[in-house]
Amino acid sequence: MLQCVIIDDEPLAREILVGYLQKSGLTEIAQFGNARDALAYLQAHEPDVLFLDIEMPEMNGIDFLKSLPQPPVTVFTTAYRDYAFEGYELGVIDFLLKPISYARFVHAIEKVKDFLQLKEQNTNLEQNGPEDKPDFIFVKSGVQRVRLAFDDVTHIQGLKDYAIIHTGSGKVVIKGSVKAMLDIFPPSRFIRVHKSFIVATDKIRRIEHNRIIWDKYQIPIGRNYKEEVARVLSI
Repeated sequence: MLQCVIIDDEPLAREILVGYLQKSGLTEIAQFGNARDALAYLQAHEPDVLFLDIEMPEMNGIDFLKSLPQPPVTVFTTAYRDYAFEGYELGVIDFLLKPISYARFVHAIEKVKDFLQLKEQNTNLEQNGPEDKPDFIFVKSGVQRVRLAFDDVTHIQGLKDYAIIHTGSGKVVIKGSVKAMLDIFPPSRFIRVHKSFIVATDKIRRIEHNRIIWDKYQIPIGRNYKEEVARVLSI
C-alpha cells in the first residue's frame, strides 16, 4: 500500500486525485492546499509518493521540492506542459498534465511502484575489469550476478540519488547518479541528452520538439545538450 500526500491549492484537483487513489486501492494519508502546511507535515513524516502541483500561492511546487532535503518519490501535477523539463531536472518520476485522466494516473502509479520495488532489491553495477568484454557489465542483486548487455539498454533516467536503467525487457534501479553512469556506459554507444537522461545512440530514431520519441517514452533534450546531440547524430 502506497502512502500518498497530495499538495494542490485547487480543491477540485485534490478531490479528483483522492478519488483516483481510492479507486486504485491506495492510501491517501494527507492533503494540503498550500506548500507551507505541507512542509511542516513532511518534516515529521515519510510518505511513499507526493503528488505536487506547481502553480500555487506563496511557494510554488518547484521551490517547495527544492526545499526538501530528502523528498519522497514525486509526481508533478500541473496545467502547464512547459514545466516538464524542469521537473525531470529535479528528479520527479512523472509529470501529469491536467485535466488528469484515470488511465494516465494509473500509468504514473505503476512507474512509482516499479521504482520502489526495484529500489528495495539493492542492486549495484560492477565496474568491468580489463579482462572483461566491453559490451556488457554485471549487475549484482543480493547474491546474484546478472549480465547486462549494452545492446539491451535503451536509456537511463536519473532520479536524485538513483538511476533507472531501461532495457528492452525491463528496468533496473541502482544507487548512483547519472554522472556516475557516464563512467560505466561507453561514450561511443551512449550520449547524455539531458541533466537526468542518457540514451543509447543506436536507439534514437525520431526527434520532435526537443524530445526523443522511442516506443512509449518521450525523453527531453536539455538546452545544454542540443549541440552535442546534433553533432553525434549529424542532424
